[in-house]
Amino acid sequence: MFDVTALGEMLIDFTMQGRNEQGQRIFAQNAGGAPANVMAAMAKLGARTAFIGKAGNDMHGKFLKETLDNCGIDSTGFILSDDYFTTLAFVDVKENGEREFSFARNHGADKMLSIKDLSLETISNSHILHIGSISLTAEPCRSATMCAVREAKRANCVISYDPNYRASLWSGEPEAVSQMRSMLKYSDLVKISEEEIELMTDEFDYEKAAEALLRQGVKIAVITLGKLGAYVRTSDGGQIVKGFRNKALDATGAGDAFWGGFLYQFCRCGKLPDEVSVSEAASFADFGNAVASVCVESYGAIPAMPTMEQVVEKMQEERQE
Repeated sequence: MFDVTALGEMLIDFTMQGRNEQGQRIFAQNAGGAPANVMAAMAKLGARTAFIGKAGNDMHGKFLKETLDNCGIDSTGFILSDDYFTTLAFVDVKENGEREFSFARNHGADKMLSIKDLSLETISNSHILHIGSISLTAEPCRSATMCAVREAKRANCVISYDPNYRASLWSGEPEAVSQMRSMLKYSDLVKISEEEIELMTDEFDYEKAAEALLRQGVKIAVITLGKLGAYVRTSDGGQIVKGFRNKALDATGAGDAFWGGFLYQFCRCGKLPDEVSVSEAASFADFGNAVASVCVESYGAIPAMPTMEQVVEKMQEERQE
């Protein structure tokens, strides 16, 4: 059994790391992709994880597969294709740690994942199936994602969903709204950022947005609020969970690190999603905030995911000050 299996994009983040003597920007090759980042965060903490996706059978794809293996993530369902190239994302990191993305993804391997590529046995042997919304942007990966969710539901898996809006990957906002919202009715645990609440719920207020998510069947709704922390909502109420202080170098993967920490603690609690109280969900989010806080103090996403020792140290430092 796996604690969590993720399905979706795994790609190369070419992350800006300064300029050379000629003033040219320097980009470092990092493994990335939100679902893979979440699995890396959980694996680094000690969870049993697996990943299902597709990359090119090229130097980048081989690097990604090696990354999964080195992280201890089961890569049985990660396919290297001779027909498509590995998807690339160029990430320009601003002085405040925020990012600007440029994608090379037309016919990129991640969106060519098909139903026949799915490792259904891996999904049915998982406690949680985690997905994002990038795999809903195009066919055939959209149908593959829906097939995976249906298989997970048949196997009584918990569905974790992290919609991640990237405007350039959609034909337009109406399609993005329709497709991204379509997954809510299947989802037990949902994390969205404050910037995405209107897109996902038509609400501007994060508390009302969380309530709207629960009305659609979500059991635990989490809205990340940047430096303020996160807001968690369950059937018995809502609560703000304060963020941690940090010296951010690169925000790439911060939300994924947070959600990896949250899911790790959810797995450990041994409860069904609708049995989790708001205070328990808040404790999961507090741990997630600590994971994210360590992550942003280093460059890259997967390379920056912290160990349990680093997270515990961060939490102890925060409590002492």
